[in-house]
Amino acid sequence: MATTADFRNGLCINFNNKLCKIIEFQHVKPGKGPAFVRTKLRNLENGKVITNTFTAGVKIETVRIETRDYQFLYKDDMGYNLMNSETYEQSAVAEELISAPQFLKDGMQVEVMVHAENEEILGVELPQYVEFEITYTEPGVKGNTATNATKPAKIETGAEIRVPLFINLGDFVKIDTRTGDYNERVKK
Repeated sequence: MATTADFRNGLCINFNNKLCKIIEFQHVKPGKGPAFVRTKLRNLENGKVITNTFTAGVKIETVRIETRDYQFLYKDDMGYNLMNSETYEQSAVAEELISAPQFLKDGMQVEVMVHAENEEILGVELPQYVEFEITYTEPGVKGNTATNATKPAKIETGAEIRVPLFINLGDFVKIDTRTGDYNERVKK
């Protein structure tokens, strides 16, 4: 058990029988009345952000969450199959638990959040930037735009992104997996 004095960003707690992660908190000591702590909590099961006010000193139950390195193997009707990089144990994960499933490619290293007590997988995070080969795009016509124009392109996973006009078939690009935006062209 912990108290509100132990709050820190990233701490996982059991709030109303749901696993929540503290996104931000603020300790408030008004001139009149008892101190309290305002918090923003992210529900780890559905991703919703809720706000709550705790009285200072109230006891809370902390939950131990571990991040582990996994490797993406393949997708089938059971879900996305991942392998623990240390124990070589395989697990099937539902698509809802993955931050950007359209950018997963075979052999990619991902970080998995695991509830330490019952070994339940809570979420899968891809690396922030990933390099992909462009498998299809229309040729860009030079000189017909005045501003930063983009065109659709397909990458090797089948996802469609927007790229600048100078990107051609077979080029490698770096993509931000959080937003799905083009970042830069990569020389191979």
